[in-house]
Amino acid sequence: MKILVTGAAGFIGSHVVQWLQNAGHETVLLDNLRTGKRAHLPAGAPFYEVDLRDQAGLAELFAVERPQAIVHQAALANVRESMEDPITYAEVNIIGTLHLLELAKSYGCSKFVFASTGGAVYGEGEDGTESELAEGKTAPKSSTPPFTEKSPANPMDNYGANKLSCEHYIKLYSKNYGLPHVILRYGNVYGPRQDIRGEAGVIAIFVGAMIADRPTHITGDGAQVRDFVYVEDVARANVLAIATDVSGVYNLGTGQPTEINSIYRLLAELTGYGRKPAYRPRPAGEVRATWLDSTKAGQDLGWEAEVDLPDGLRRTVEWVRTAGVHD
Repeated sequence: MKILVTGAAGFIGSHVVQWLQNAGHETVLLDNLRTGKRAHLPAGAPFYEVDLRDQAGLAELFAVERPQAIVHQAALANVRESMEDPITYAEVNIIGTLHLLELAKSYGCSKFVFASTGGAVYGEGEDGTESELAEGKTAPKSSTPPFTEKSPANPMDNYGANKLSCEHYIKLYSKNYGLPHVILRYGNVYGPRQDIRGEAGVIAIFVGAMIADRPTHITGDGAQVRDFVYVEDVARANVLAIATDVSGVYNLGTGQPTEINSIYRLLAELTGYGRKPAYRPRPAGEVRATWLDSTKAGQDLGWEAEVDLPDGLRRTVEWVRTAGVHD
């Protein structure tokens, strides 16, 4: 198939492009290069430096390339930044996705694969029951981690709210216009090409600082729990999503909860880092604990995480060292 990949120069998107090409698909690449890097783009594939808000630019791309499917990875994805600039986040993430959905409808695309977030969509998972919990009542099992696709969606930040809004729009286009879709709710993705100097991606940030022997910090007490999933596993899921005939929402995670403090200790051992972290206040919108049940992805897509955390961390450290991005 001829597939448009948005966010193709980004951390996850560039891996998705490689996996799609290795599976024999023709790719058309889109990225505004705000955070993506030209070095991540493969040679030979058509590339469009277009912003998702540029409706005319997107329309021109479709008129020229006529993609048969869309794998939509592009987004503004910083939780803290989304709380400070909700308008821009909504314009890029929600309106930008609607531009793509309209074009997918107009050009009869056969599949729309969307990168959502399992880390932010579910929130704390209590579904507004804090007062009940304080009275000793127990939250429904489906509203506590590990989250399934049937768990209540309660984003605590604007980024998560953006993604959930997009999911609703995608389902509407599927119901009303027959657009097949697969929504992939990622855990905390990590691995090679993640920005070590960004505000998100704690593993990459730790590795870059540790290898360069720079000071490090942890927001909150470090007991926050996340589901860390390796980027190659996520990229492979996108290929499976294109190949499948099913439509729906799927979690992509390992099902293994890991504390930030544990990640710090493991990476310090791998890098020989001897400094202690400084602890900073946990910002508004940051979830305390989340991890995912990916049973449904296994049943429908034939997917499960294959790279375990120790191996994934080792591969990430090796990449940062060999790429020299820590300098």
